[in-house]
Amino acid sequence: MMKKKIEVLLAANDMNVVDLAKCLGTSSQNLYNKLSRDNFKVKDLEDIAEATNSELEICFITKDGMKI
Repeated sequence: MMKKKIEVLLAANDMNVVDLAKCLGTSSQNLYNKLSRDNFKVKDLEDIAEATNSELEICFITKDGMKI
């Protein structure tokens, strides 16, 4: 689920995975692995938001649409 959002975010910022990996100070292989597993910690997402000059909003949304 986050993989697709990150791909859209990268496209909106005219970036690719290699560019993002450089901004994060990690290898592109490490980032590709995280994307393939779709396994990100909150800190990873915060770092990605910072690297793409974006805001990160994490919330739960109930079945009736309430954000928590």
